[in-house]
Amino acid sequence: MSEKIKIKKTEVLSNRWALLNEITYDFQRRDGSWEIQNREAYDRGDGACILLYNRCTKKVILTRQFRLPTYLNNNPGGMMIEACAGLLDKDYPEKCVIKETEEETGYRIPKAQKIFDSYMSPGSVTELIHFFIGEYSEDMKVSEGGGLQEEQEDIEVLEMDFEDAYAKIAKGEIKDGKTIMLLQHIKIHNIISAPAKTKVVEEEES
Repeated sequence: MSEKIKIKKTEVLSNRWALLNEITYDFQRRDGSWEIQNREAYDRGDGACILLYNRCTKKVILTRQFRLPTYLNNNPGGMMIEACAGLLDKDYPEKCVIKETEEETGYRIPKAQKIFDSYMSPGSVTELIHFFIGEYSEDMKVSEGGGLQEEQEDIEVLEMDFEDAYAKIAKGEIKDGKTIMLLQHIKIHNIISAPAKTKVVEEEES
């Protein structure tokens, strides 16, 4: 913990779907002076997200679902195109994304590659998101996906050409931050353009 911050009081404002705290603390400024500050922090736990890609077909798997907060903030219809994601719920991040991938998209992937972590809204939300990418193939399809009914999920699975998905950022058709970051990571590192490994090569490397 930093010596420049002294928590004085924490008050719970809401603890229904997630925890909303009002926190009063002393903060030492860069000039050495101290001042009292008061902020609200929303704690819904940490999460993980993953972008599935296929080097052979040059396609990616995304989802589309209703997001109420965006509907309340000028998103007609409230639908969002996103990468698969979910809360950790005390799982390890990789285990979480593999589970969420199957629940949401219907693909059972054997592994996921961690690329980075990010605080998505550090001014108000405590959530740290773990970012992953993972290769998929048609033989990994085990169900139609769509999410869990008991969690009121109604998720449409989208398979599209990577370049078409990437173009949707500039068109304003993909506005989800984590999805934009994942698509840009794939683009910057030319991941989907790299030649797909054959089984022979994989066996030699192992």
